[in-house]
Amino acid sequence: MSSTKDIEALIELMAKMPGLGPRSARRAVLHLIRKRALQMTPLADLMTHVAATARECLNCGNIGTSDICDICNSEKRANGQICVVEDVSDLWAMERTGAFRGRYHVLGGTLSALDGIGPEDLAIPRLKDRISAEDVTEVILALNATIDGQTTAHYIADVLGPSVSLTSLAQGVPIGGELDYLDDGTISAALSARKSL
Repeated sequence: MSSTKDIEALIELMAKMPGLGPRSARRAVLHLIRKRALQMTPLADLMTHVAATARECLNCGNIGTSDICDICNSEKRANGQICVVEDVSDLWAMERTGAFRGRYHVLGGTLSALDGIGPEDLAIPRLKDRISAEDVTEVILALNATIDGQTTAHYIADVLGPSVSLTSLAQGVPIGGELDYLDDGTISAALSARKSL
């Protein structure tokens, strides 16, 4: 029996993580083993704790350690705005900016005929329920600028109809972006969404 069987199994598991391949996983595992007292043991303890306590918010779909997340529990965030995102990682990206002070709604994906994801697979009915229950006046569709994201946005717009104000994120040239490095679609979107100075 190999004396490194468990270590190899750990490397294989780490390599399945997003952003890590076999080489990166090997380097990470070797680093953790070398620093086991300072990093590996606390990491293992915390992972065990999070595995036991992490759950999806019953209201918006965010991930936390309680049934209703801090954002949904905050009365300060009840300003009539809900920002609809595809995934929890998108919610966290929006929160990092500190620019949005309303509440969120995680769809859990986008409509995709190729992947067999239909409206019943997403949290769209729950969104409809929240709009009336929380006195929502604006729904911001912060979905990815992909075909599936745009299809999902149009579907949500049709489902919600004129009952609420619908907006979407602006698309175009990023801050610090140079036109020469941008794709044609981004330049076209920026040109059509231009504003006066």
